[in-house]
Amino acid sequence: MVDRLKDSEDKLLESLFRSDPVLDNGFSLKVVSEIRRRIWIRRLTLPAAFVIGAAIAVKPLSQLAVTFSKFLTLIPAKMPANVGSLSLGDFPQISTVILGGLLLAALMMVSKMLEE
Repeated sequence: MVDRLKDSEDKLLESLFRSDPVLDNGFSLKVVSEIRRRIWIRRLTLPAAFVIGAAIAVKPLSQLAVTFSKFLTLIPAKMPANVGSLSLGDFPQISTVILGGLLLAALMMVSKMLEE
């Protein structure tokens, strides 16, 4: 039934596909090897960039860990059980609270920008 529905264009295409392949003197092999090489380059680029970035970030991350541990020593080990017994000296200064709020707002804005 399909043979009956074929028009002249289908028959022409079939005759072209039945013909001998065109000699390309190794062009197809060169194209395939170039594509495979680019695929390997793309596969290796991301892990290499990750390793290089991690190597660059080691020193700042160690400094951040040391700074964070120093901040943890500022937190009192024993907090009073009754909130009413806290004095104003136990709370951080208003400048520290404002700075922390601004830092939080900046981090939220940066995270929104990174989403887009």
